[in-house]
Amino acid sequence: MIYIELRFPVIGNALPSDHGYAMFSIISKLIPEAHGSDWLAVETIPGTTRGDGGLHLGPRARLKMRLPQDRVPLMLKLAGKRLDVSGYGVRLGVPQVFLLKPASSLYARCVTIKKFTEPEPFLDAVARKLDELGIKGEPDIGPRRAFRVANHTIVGFGLKVHDLSDEGSIILQERGIGGRRHMGCGFFVPILKGR
Repeated sequence: MIYIELRFPVIGNALPSDHGYAMFSIISKLIPEAHGSDWLAVETIPGTTRGDGGLHLGPRARLKMRLPQDRVPLMLKLAGKRLDVSGYGVRLGVPQVFLLKPASSLYARCVTIKKFTEPEPFLDAVARKLDELGIKGEPDIGPRRAFRVANHTIVGFGLKVHDLSDEGSIILQERGIGGRRHMGCGFFVPILKGR
């Protein structure tokens, strides 16, 4: 099964800084098949922190999703939709479709693994997850991250994985590590040179 990445242009000025849960809730209302799916990963939308709990969105803001190619027609229903994300209004444009490309180093802004909220046990759990996926790589933990899902605070960490093979890199981009992949966690992207 071939996984692809959809990138929807996001037309609007701002979103809440912590918008992963709210964004996926709206996607699930518009496309009920997405709720509870194990085939969809959604990345949170980057922006510039405003200091009031919001993010300023630039002209190149994109909502990125990874999914099997046979699910693309389903998710294309989001094109042109206006979304109310916790009181912030944005509209999604027509997405571009990209094949995943291998990279020797990947980065996820946040990875959550249930019951692992301290750095050392978390890294041990990451090593086990990589092993389960048959991926050889060197994990490098980043900053602790916390976000809200309903009334719960979820703790995770930024994570880089280096020295990946082409095959391991693609598997990690397709499958990710940990939970809450619908809400921006475990979404690995290539590390650009110089970072």
